Amino acid sequence: MADIDRSRTMAADPKEVWDVLADFGSISSWADNIDHSCILNHGSEPVGTTRRVQIGRNALVERITEFDTARVLTYDVEGLPKRLRRFTNRWSLQPTHDGKTVVTLTSTVEIGSGPIQKLAERMVCRVHVRQSDVMLAGLANRLEKPRV
Repeated sequence: MADIDRSRTMAADPKEVWDVLADFGSISSWADNIDHSCILNHGSEPVGTTRRVQIGRNALVERITEFDTARVLTYDVEGLPKRLRRFTNRWSLQPTHDGKTVVTLTSTVEIGSGPIQKLAERMVCRVHVRQSDVMLAGLANRLEKPRV
């Protein structure tokens, strides 16, 4: 398994950040790399809820696996090439002393246990860094834009 973390401090308190992230079906309204998103089904709790995201010609399903209000949102991404056994995004929020929030997006990739698979996991993470940066920038833009 390989992980890559990207963080950004946002001029918003954790509740404001959480409200955007927890509106699970609306990621396309702030993430510029996602063309369309919608809820497919609501779980009995937030865990289990799925959304469909459209990225170019690719349609993916994302399923919430961890939901700790105002702290952590984790989801598995389904519909990627079969070589990727598992791909997970984990958003975590850490309040700062000055009312801002450090938002960290951790992407985890699992392909296999052999040396070639481990190398491929690290390569996928490196490529995904750009996507993570786009999502963090979109979230910051949404939260920090002056409200009219």
